[in-house]
Amino acid sequence: MADRKAVKQKISENRKAVKEKVSAAKKNVKERISKKVAANPNAVTSNRLKLLITVVARHKAEYFTDVLQAFEVNLQTVLLAQGTATAKTLDLLGLANTDKAVIFSVIQENKVADALHVLEEKFNTIKDGKGVACTVPLSSVIGTLIYGFLSNNKMAVKEK
Repeated sequence: MADRKAVKQKISENRKAVKEKVSAAKKNVKERISKKVAANPNAVTSNRLKLLITVVARHKAEYFTDVLQAFEVNLQTVLLAQGTATAKTLDLLGLANTDKAVIFSVIQENKVADALHVLEEKFNTIKDGKGVACTVPLSSVIGTLIYGFLSNNKMAVKEK
């Protein structure tokens, strides 16, 4: 029993030490990034991009693309889609139109929460404005200029 307590104590101490080291490393990285940004304000920062997927009624697609444009979304693609519910289910729910639009938008990670909040508000308040939205992280983008365009960073330049 005493051995188990000693082992648990040691594991707990090791976990605390690792957490402290990770925290110190994160702080160090943030400090280095802020120094780099201060030295070159035109450099591309580590603002990540996400793919925002929004499914809405087809006749509301243009409205929602305009709503998303307010969040500095430079690339949007609208695909036409069809709902998958059976006719029996649609009749039961009182729905007739299954024509949908899927909007793919590339958005900055720091604007995702605001965009989703506005979309949720619009889904609940406008007539026939029901829809769903989710995000998927983008792991990489080829080229600094493409990243600058997608993140709406007009001052993006390559570092020397």
